[in-house]
Amino acid sequence: MGQRVKVLITGGAGFIGSTVASACLDRGIQPILLDNLVTGRLEFTEGRDFYLGDIADGGLVDRIFADHPEIAIAVHCAALIVVPESVAQPIRYYRENVSKSLDLAEHLVRNGCRRLVYSSSAAIYAPTATARVDESSPIAPVSPYARTKAMVEELLADIAIAHDLRIISLRYFNPIGADPKMRTGLQLAEPSHALGKLIEAYHNGRPFRITGVDWPTRDGSGIRDYVHVWDLAEGHVRAITEFDRVGSAAGFEAINLGTGQGTTVRELVAGFEDVVGEPLVVQEAPRRPGDVLGCYAATDKARAVLGWQSRLSLAEGIRHAIDWRAHWFGTRTSIR
Repeated sequence: MGQRVKVLITGGAGFIGSTVASACLDRGIQPILLDNLVTGRLEFTEGRDFYLGDIADGGLVDRIFADHPEIAIAVHCAALIVVPESVAQPIRYYRENVSKSLDLAEHLVRNGCRRLVYSSSAAIYAPTATARVDESSPIAPVSPYARTKAMVEELLADIAIAHDLRIISLRYFNPIGADPKMRTGLQLAEPSHALGKLIEAYHNGRPFRITGVDWPTRDGSGIRDYVHVWDLAEGHVRAITEFDRVGSAAGFEAINLGTGQGTTVRELVAGFEDVVGEPLVVQEAPRRPGDVLGCYAATDKARAVLGWQSRLSLAEGIRHAIDWRAHWFGTRTSIR
C-alpha cells in the first residue's frame, strides 16, 4: 500500500487512536478522525481532519467517505475500556462496544471499505499455567469489557466471510507511556490502570494499593505485559502498510501486540521507584470486580507477519507517562 494513503481512525481523539494518528502522520499516511469525545479530547485532533460524531451514525460515516473517497482502510479504536465500570454498567458497554461496532461494520461495507484493523485486547484470553498466550490460546473473557472485545471479533469474522471484508485484529496487551514527542497521551487525570494509579499515588503522596496479592505468580501480584503506546502505534502502521500482504484470505487475522515479557504489579512498582528515584508506600488490597491473573504475549506472529516488535523499555514507558502528566496536567516531577 503506497504513501499518502488515507485512513479512517474511529476513536481518533482517544489515547490509542490519537497516538496511532501521530504515527501515521510521521509515515506519510493521512488520518481521518471520527470521535464522539465521550472520553477523547478535542485538543488531540488539532491540525488533523476530524469529524465529531458517533460510529453508529450512518449518515456521518457516509459523509466522511464522500469527503474522502481515497480512504483505503479503517482502524477501529473507539470503545469504552474500564473493566470495573463494565461490571457495573454492562448494558452501556455492550451497546457502545458491540452494537455500535456492528453498525460501523455495516457502514464500512456499504461504502466499499474492505480493510479494517480492529483494536482488540489480550483480556479475551483464558489464563494459562505459564501466563504466556499466543493467538491460538483459548478465549475465555471474564469481564463484560473483555467479552465485548471477544464478541466483536466473532461478529467481524462472520461479516468478513459474507461481505468480503478483511480484518486484522490487533490484540493489545497493556499500553503505557505517551507519544515521545508529547503530542498526545492518556487524557484522564485519574486513570484506572496500574501505572496511572502509581503516578496518581506518587503525585498525591498517597499509598499505592496492589489489588490482589494471592494470584499464582512469582510474587502473588497479577502479571501483565506493559507495552509502550508508541510501539503499539507503530504496530498499527505496519498493519496498514502491510495489510494486503498480511490480511488472511479467510478474512480474519488475529495478531498479539506486546513485549513478550511478563511483569508483575510488584515489579512494576519497583520499576517506577527506580525511575522516580525514591520508594513508594504500598498497601495490599483485595481483588477488584473483573480483575484477572493476567498474561503476557507470545509475539512470534507479529515479528513474522508484520515485521514488528516492541522497542521501548518499561522504564521508558514509565518515564514518558510521567512526562506526559507534567506536560498535560502541569504537575512537575523530578526523575533520574
